Amino acid sequence: MTVNHLNSIEQFESSLWEAADQLRANSKLTSSEYCMPVLGVIFLRHAGNRHEIALAQIKSDQAAGKMPDRPLVKGDFIKRRALMLPEKARYGYLLQLPTGQSLGTALVEAMNAIEDDFEPLRGQLPKEYDKFDDKLLEDLLRAFDSEALRNARGDIFGRIYEYFLMKFAMQGAQDNGEFFTPPSLVQTIVNVIEPDHGIILDPASGSAGMFVQSSHFIEQEGLDTMKRVTFYGQEKTGTTIRLAKMNLAVHGLEGDIREANTFYEDLHPIWGECDFVMANPPFNVDMVDAERIKDDRRLPFGLPGVNKNKKVSNGNYLWISYFHSYLNKTGRAGFVMSSQASSAGHGEAEVRRKIVETGDVDAMIAIRSNFFYTRTVPCELWFFDKGKQLAPSPMAGEGRGGGDVPQRGADTVLMLDARNIYRKVTRKIYDFSPEQLANLTAIVWLHRGERERFLCLIKNYFTSLCHEVDAVTGELSIFDATLGDIRKQLTEFSGAVATVKAITTAQRQPLTDALTELGEAATAYDSDRTGLLTDLNVYLSTHCANLPVDNTAQHEARQAFDYLADRMKGLIKQVDLLYKLAARSGQVAQELALDDTGKSYDRRAINKLLKQLDEERKQAVEQLKQAVYYHRQIGWLQDRFPEAEMRAVPGLCKVVTRAEIKAADWSLTPGRYVGVAPAEVDDDFDFEQTLKDIHLELADLNREAVELAAKIQENFEELGV
Repeated sequence: MTVNHLNSIEQFESSLWEAADQLRANSKLTSSEYCMPVLGVIFLRHAGNRHEIALAQIKSDQAAGKMPDRPLVKGDFIKRRALMLPEKARYGYLLQLPTGQSLGTALVEAMNAIEDDFEPLRGQLPKEYDKFDDKLLEDLLRAFDSEALRNARGDIFGRIYEYFLMKFAMQGAQDNGEFFTPPSLVQTIVNVIEPDHGIILDPASGSAGMFVQSSHFIEQEGLDTMKRVTFYGQEKTGTTIRLAKMNLAVHGLEGDIREANTFYEDLHPIWGECDFVMANPPFNVDMVDAERIKDDRRLPFGLPGVNKNKKVSNGNYLWISYFHSYLNKTGRAGFVMSSQASSAGHGEAEVRRKIVETGDVDAMIAIRSNFFYTRTVPCELWFFDKGKQLAPSPMAGEGRGGGDVPQRGADTVLMLDARNIYRKVTRKIYDFSPEQLANLTAIVWLHRGERERFLCLIKNYFTSLCHEVDAVTGELSIFDATLGDIRKQLTEFSGAVATVKAITTAQRQPLTDALTELGEAATAYDSDRTGLLTDLNVYLSTHCANLPVDNTAQHEARQAFDYLADRMKGLIKQVDLLYKLAARSGQVAQELALDDTGKSYDRRAINKLLKQLDEERKQAVEQLKQAVYYHRQIGWLQDRFPEAEMRAVPGLCKVVTRAEIKAADWSLTPGRYVGVAPAEVDDDFDFEQTLKDIHLELADLNREAVELAAKIQENFEELGV
């Protein structure tokens, strides 16, 4: 299943990180010292894989007569998005170096050889390896040399590279982690502006995450990124540019990223020509020289405020002005901004008024705190769309649930407060789940009058729901079979015990009671499971054979599943109870087993079966939960937008007019407009997930305690105490 496949990839990434970070911990290197060399090894492993794949394609084409049998050149590999690696830069060559030869020196030579052959990477690859212990480097290379990685296809190395970037950002490596924008925020920006053509600019490009996520979006549409877009970036830190260019290369991409301070430099000749601008600039910069920038053409709304030292008091509106001015007449922009900016006063409020009056502000999304890895501040996502006033707006009231809803146009802005939408990653870090991202995007679609896309998302949820429902029978059957084996063996043991005169009735009673309770629970479960599976099969044949497309049919299909979802939740509790009762029966039987009855009780076999049953329980429960989960997503959207049309939802969203914004001192803070959601009982309260969150928080605290204790001990040792 897709969910399990994703979980396996996530587990794979996590295991690689743990292995690599353990090497770092044992070497006493800091994250900053370790970051670039590790990312370089990932790049090298990826380059080797791409080389081998391209070489196989070339040989196949030569054998088929599609290309001449001649010596190969760099272009043969470049056109297949691979590098023609010299032997000294190949992963296998490095791992097979003779004992005593410096692996650090060999890695530096490998990186130099790649740069010599590939101009975009010249001077960018890490070469700090010769200061590392050879044993550490060998262990690191072997950590990325599993069979799974040798045979990896698709964008697996891109995912691993991004995952390691994220983990290093969490540790604060490289400029306090500011080189990396959390994927959830980048993906939200991509989903809203949909950057699939033309010129894409990020004037604060960091590690190029905006470009990479744009490429994922383009390729999901079945298109070739490098034929569709051109990436331009500026970044003030040289080390971060190295991260960015490696990130692009590991995804098979190229971009023109230059080292510059965007406040004072505009190195790309694309002002006013960009189709898309996306960025996560540094917030609240307060030392920008007003005299140097006062005549900048990128500031058509003027300076936001200058202090007595002739410094711009806050650079946020410099960035906001840049992003707007870079766009062409139909361009879109999406960027992360400090939550202070949307309601800031004085000179900033004046600039904000001018920007709102252009009619180009399309949407504002409020994000809660803890989405960033190295700071806890909340933020907002701003979206410009210069083309929205050129597009026809949907007619209000025409089959759209009433004419009192402001329609999208130059005069309106979508205010979306997503502060109550999140999932916990760690105690300190939150993000959006894929479905939360999709649901937020669906609200933007409704704002734009793209009703069919909203209905298509719900249809996709029904596809997932039906897929998960179809797999329920198989998972439960596996659980049932093992449970049956355990009950059979425990019942046989109970019968054997009854023939042993040395064991009294009172001694046998706990086992008798435990098996009776297990039997009663199994009988109730069998009845409920049989009825549920019958009704699920009816649902599959009724609603899944022809998935609902229009809004009315989708509501009917959702309502038909409401009762089934409640019964599935009940069955989850029964499955959990059966495992607990089986485990307790096994424990009672083990305590009762005496020397003269031991032959009829195989403790190892029962314990093995119980362990197996627990794993099968988890699989069965997860399967049931997945079906319920997709039903919940459908309900989340339908309950808030029952007509599949944009409407104000208290505490979540509202489309506001320019007059409303003016009346609120030109504030663009979503919470000021959407109000507060009414208190309601959470019928879907997930007690188990809440416990997992508590355990996650406890695990984080324990890990931090261990790290702190180790640091204290190290300091004592250095002091000779």
